[in-house]
Amino acid sequence: MNKKRLLNESETAVYISMSRQFLRKSRMNGVLPGHTVAPPFVKIGRSIRYCIHDLDSWIDANRRPVPGGCDHAHNADR
Repeated sequence: MNKKRLLNESETAVYISMSRQFLRKSRMNGVLPGHTVAPPFVKIGRSIRYCIHDLDSWIDANRRPVPGGCDHAHNADR
């Protein structure tokens, strides 16, 4: 299987459904109170790349439960 492991900024923006501007600002801002931390990235020379596995982990880490909502993962056993 020839699965692409690294995405460029444009591909990453599409993959996480956010803007390229979000990626740039969050990389530059680092960790600021009240702001979403940038997904992990790799800098190769002047190029920025994002690992698909890191993006999936970042998405999971930013998942928030919906008050009164259904948690399908926990309700599947019931």
